[in-house]
Amino acid sequence: MRPFKNHMEILGIDVGGSGIKGAIVDTKSGYLISDRFRIPTPEGRRPDDIADVISNIQEHFNWNDNIGVAFPTVVVNGKAKYHSNLDESWKGLQIDDLFRGRCNQIFNVINDADAAGLAEMKFGAGRHHSGVVLMVTIGTGLGSGLFYDGVLVPNFELGHLYYKNGDPIEFYAADSARKREELSFEKWGKRLNRFLKHIERVINPDFIILGGGVSKHIHKYRDQITIQTPFVVGEKENNSGIIGAAAYAADHHK
Repeated sequence: MRPFKNHMEILGIDVGGSGIKGAIVDTKSGYLISDRFRIPTPEGRRPDDIADVISNIQEHFNWNDNIGVAFPTVVVNGKAKYHSNLDESWKGLQIDDLFRGRCNQIFNVINDADAAGLAEMKFGAGRHHSGVVLMVTIGTGLGSGLFYDGVLVPNFELGHLYYKNGDPIEFYAADSARKREELSFEKWGKRLNRFLKHIERVINPDFIILGGGVSKHIHKYRDQITIQTPFVVGEKENNSGIIGAAAYAADHHK
């Protein structure tokens, strides 16, 4: 195992719908101090299969200390409250115990959008903003991380708001909908704008940060976003989940 030298260095892992990636993070600066290592998310997204990937990432980095994981569902005290876009067997599962049993290390698990928000609030686009700041991650689903004066309000799942057809709005406005329906960025951008305008009316944020892989294409749909709230694209891009998961684990280090 890799000798542990500094409690500020933490292995962060981000579990996504298409890939699971990890890196060692300096949680004092928010910088990755290793290359990222990525493994495709197993088909079916079942617990044992994802636990195998987590173990492979741990072995790749020869890591023998706390591990932070950004996970794509509501997480309460290490337990998955729902299964979201994963296999149904995740619902009610104690995620940290599953991974600890496979890797023999302590795991600190946080919702993926909350992790991305932590990265941006500590080290990125949100670090100079107070008041109500909302992080929106746009990918397989629509994740959201809410902060008030820099303090996380955990598991704020705005992507699960019901749309007019009774389905969660993320089925309509997430990047997966754009890909599934082969929408142009212009058409899809109007859908995303509908979502953003709705949450603007509901929570009246002072500032919004957009993240997720599709945020790097903002120039293709920026003109479709007509909200009044100031917004920017996150600075940490696809590393935000890794960085935020590591930062969360550092704060809970044992």
